[in-house]
Amino acid sequence: MRDKYRVLFVCHGNICRSPMAEFIFVDIVRRAGLDGAVEVLSAGTSAEELGNPVYPEARAYLRRLGIDPGGKRARVITRADFDDCDLIVAMERYNVRNLTRFAPPGGMDKVRLLRDFTDEPGDIEDPWYSGNFDRVGNQIRTGCEGLLKWIIKELDLVPWQN
Repeated sequence: MRDKYRVLFVCHGNICRSPMAEFIFVDIVRRAGLDGAVEVLSAGTSAEELGNPVYPEARAYLRRLGIDPGGKRARVITRADFDDCDLIVAMERYNVRNLTRFAPPGGMDKVRLLRDFTDEPGDIEDPWYSGNFDRVGNQIRTGCEGLLKWIIKELDLVPWQN
């Protein structure tokens, strides 16, 4: 058994939405005092951006929040991620469909959409195409806040009381 609950965020290329979710969720988890209990990662379903840094507009959005995405480089999800992670959180249904190529039998049981943890379930648009990094970032933040509440309940964790 692992000592940390592992969450992997997934989008297409791992340069916009999933790294935004990774870094926003790390910040939310840290502020809740639960960074010792939750580990956060991200990956893409495509090798198109493999090794590339976080997209400039996504990086700028994160920096406006006081978050530095540092040396993050795009990577592709692997079959091993399904074994190593407790939850795989996709940004949109297209990502879920692509995840089936990597999943071992039963692995898709770990997959959820980020907005399923909000009052407005559905897809998070790809800001690489739309250019709406602020709207997407706000959707991701809301999803991450809901996800943390879900994890706290599931694992019976006690966050810091601020």
